[in-house]
Amino acid sequence: MIDKKSVELLAPAGTWDAFTAAIDAGADAVYLGGKHFNMRVHRNDFNLDDADLKRAVAYAHEHGVKLYITINNLISAEELPALENYLAFLNDLRPDAILVQDFAVVKLVRDMNLSLPMHASIMMNIHSAPAIETLKTFGITRVVVSRELSLEQVKLLKMQTGIETEYFVHGDMCISESGQCIHSGVLFGQSGNRGRCLKPCRWSFRLIDEATGEVLDDFAHRLALNDMCMLRNIPELIAADISSFKIEGRMRPPEFIHRIVSIYRRAIDRYCADPTGYALDDADWKNIYENRARDFTTTFAFNRPTRLDIGWSGAREPRFFSKAMPEPAVDDPNAVEIFADERSIRAESKPLLSVRVSSVDAAKAAVDNGADVVYVGGEVFRPLKPLTIAQLVEAIEYAHSLNKKIVLNTPRTTYRRELDELNALLTTVDDFDERPDGVMVSNLGALNVAKKFSLPIQTDVSFNLFNPAAAALIKSLGASMAAAALELSFSQLRSLVEQSPLPIEVIIHGSIESMICEHNFAAMALDFNDLGDSARSDRQYALVDEAGEVHSQRLDQYGRAHLYFGRDLCLYPYVEKFLGAAALRIDGQLYSSEQIARLVSIYRGALDGRKCDERLRLDGERPIGVGVYRFRQSKNS
Repeated sequence: MIDKKSVELLAPAGTWDAFTAAIDAGADAVYLGGKHFNMRVHRNDFNLDDADLKRAVAYAHEHGVKLYITINNLISAEELPALENYLAFLNDLRPDAILVQDFAVVKLVRDMNLSLPMHASIMMNIHSAPAIETLKTFGITRVVVSRELSLEQVKLLKMQTGIETEYFVHGDMCISESGQCIHSGVLFGQSGNRGRCLKPCRWSFRLIDEATGEVLDDFAHRLALNDMCMLRNIPELIAADISSFKIEGRMRPPEFIHRIVSIYRRAIDRYCADPTGYALDDADWKNIYENRARDFTTTFAFNRPTRLDIGWSGAREPRFFSKAMPEPAVDDPNAVEIFADERSIRAESKPLLSVRVSSVDAAKAAVDNGADVVYVGGEVFRPLKPLTIAQLVEAIEYAHSLNKKIVLNTPRTTYRRELDELNALLTTVDDFDERPDGVMVSNLGALNVAKKFSLPIQTDVSFNLFNPAAAALIKSLGASMAAAALELSFSQLRSLVEQSPLPIEVIIHGSIESMICEHNFAAMALDFNDLGDSARSDRQYALVDEAGEVHSQRLDQYGRAHLYFGRDLCLYPYVEKFLGAAALRIDGQLYSSEQIARLVSIYRGALDGRKCDERLRLDGERPIGVGVYRFRQSKNS
């Protein structure tokens, strides 16, 4: 007999009636949010006010059920005082845990000496043992693991770290790696990381050959991942030692919550009581299948998803939250007005000019034309190859000969393979006669590995740094500089830069990733095997939305797809406003060495007081725009 007490069925609730329905249906625990600081803030009639939160904790505990309160979104600097008050209030309520994404929450819980157990939200994108070990030092007791992990990988992480694991078993799924989608935040000023996602992944896109413009596949909802359903896989979930089976759906009505929770409750109980004689109840399966919204998938639980896991036609899509729209140009009237109104970031010294490149030739071009720092390594996009050790040495020696710096870049996503490779690389460069000048990490796992070496550490935009409290915590982990999140409005960015105890880097120009996915969308559409058809995998594809914006897709050496905005960010007309940052970066991974040379020269002139009126669109190449800076703020949580 398997002990069912070791398995938690975790239900969502967005209203009081949904909360009581979940408990009545047999949930072991319920997660819900207050009126602020959580991931579901689209509707005022959802989430509980302070009085109902207090009542909910008491009600849950009276019924032997745990209650978790969500604070799983990013917090801007102006929201920190309210966050402190809210945490103090929750501390008095004594919920069983809070669910967190922003490092500011972690820091405040520690600084305020609060007795609030913390669980790491899926938005932290945790997928490695070193990352979990870092979280444990903060007092994190449970991790909602990355959606891209298989059950075997989750089981191994628990064996390695001993931490409780929470796994989504039912409901709406994102196509992007969690926390790494900024499409809604940049295009609409409504960040998915702040509970306001307008789901551009549910739009229809056409596939084209980017180099020729040839249409390869007609419009389809090719990013619209089907809903997770693991009801048929209760034995595998329990065998993987998953601590908590999480149902998605805080915007769902009470009747839906009661039906789904009760079906999973019966399945878990029946398996625990008689595992060898267990079979899924046909009536329960018929009930859940015939009442589905989208079709079902098990995403990455057992295998990498295929086109069968995507709602290609859109016919079963229950709701579209937004429509494709043109991205704002550099001279967008809202951006012009905002920058005219806003004061500049307070400057203490002239910022460094940093450049991210994808080849040794591009690194040399950046150095020759005035870059202070060049980032090399990390992901490269097919058909380019990763830099060899010899090429890295060449780049370092060339930069140092001109008194410039080279910093190692690392992949945005780092599973065990990537971390082993990073460890090997840093071990190797430790013995160089001329060592690199630092390493830029993209997640807690890579930071944990990098700390074992003596190179200065910087954190990249994938840390989603939104406020000075989070910057302080990152600094305490050993970082010497951090890149600001790409969804901050200018005024929110200014607050971060001016209040941060850590020097802040700001991306000023470049191709910006809207999301990162573990899916090869071209191979899905054209039905080819990446392993057996490298010629087609090496082509450069793009997705075109219904507003005509062309979103480049680039495939890295690990097989991940990086999707880009239709317009590259260009803040050259407004560069004086940003001179208070510690560094201004050109993200030039998609640029040739010639394009890098031209851009670096232009921005070098601007930083040195020689601004020109030269047209910055790269001839015959990528259009430019102002991104999130047409909004006065990233809408609050």
